[in-house]
Amino acid sequence: MTIMAVSFVLSVVMSYISNEALNSAGTVLSFVVLFFFIGLGIVFDMIGVAATSGTEKEFHSMAAHKVRGAREAVWMVRNAEKVSSICNDVVGDICGIISGATGALIVTHITAGTDGATKVLVSLLITGLISAGTIGGKAAGKGIAVAASGKVLALCGRVLSVLPLKLDNKR
Repeated sequence: MTIMAVSFVLSVVMSYISNEALNSAGTVLSFVVLFFFIGLGIVFDMIGVAATSGTEKEFHSMAAHKVRGAREAVWMVRNAEKVSSICNDVVGDICGIISGATGALIVTHITAGTDGATKVLVSLLITGLISAGTIGGKAAGKGIAVAASGKVLALCGRVLSVLPLKLDNKR
């Protein structure tokens, strides 16, 4: 139920941001929004993979020395299932849905006043671009996240450390 609620809220917020950005945007700005959401999906996929493949051992010493973000990185590893679910499934799926909707809007912008064959061709090209960017980016990101999980988690931990969150590290 919690994941459903978080999904709903994130989806509404991200969709609102996308709609506002695209409301009066031209084709170029629409592509910027499209690439932003594809990139966001890739980054969050990397975070989820890093959390599941990382180990907390490397962060214990850092946490003992009060290194910013180390405690948060330990929390991410200890809660890898939750982190992965939110990052890979919730944020990743929402970004995929918004990317598709943005792609449809771009096709509409580009093909306004054209014939059916042009609309089909542009639609296929945009769909291929979105799919290749998302799938290829996530594949490359997974490799990076596994190979450098400590660095990914350390960076995420630093970001989380400045957010007003209360993370419980007890087991």
